[in-house]
Amino acid sequence: MTPAQTTVASEGGKIVVKRTIPATVDELFDAWLDPESLAQWMRPGTDALSTATVDARVGGTFEVVMHYPDGPKRHHGEYRVIDRNRKLVFTWISDATHHAETLVTVDFHPALSSTEIVLTHERMPDHEAALSHSHGWTAALQLLETLLAR
Repeated sequence: MTPAQTTVASEGGKIVVKRTIPATVDELFDAWLDPESLAQWMRPGTDALSTATVDARVGGTFEVVMHYPDGPKRHHGEYRVIDRNRKLVFTWISDATHHAETLVTVDFHPALSSTEIVLTHERMPDHEAALSHSHGWTAALQLLETLLAR
């Protein structure tokens, strides 16, 4: 198991999160587009729950509602690219982006018995949003790895 490597770039409001997960590219790609799976790993911490809806097609939308102690937080966007087992590109709008439309690209790089995920989140409105999302994506990928290890 390789720990996540996270870099936060302040120029251009971009973060990059990389993690190698011992799972097939099929399992990982599907986990991003299946609402039940998405709700299990894209959540705030290990105790709080999320709900998710997904229309997995280019132009389709998704919504993840993370349930925090102080109330639900909605994250939503539209799929721009769905290239099976290679790449997902989608917009991302949330309270943490100040409701500005940001762009997430997830690249999948299969290896021998694992897959490297390279997540690039661009158009961050400020350093605070970049830092918040850096922590959030790192935690989400860690939860995804835990889920798939079961």
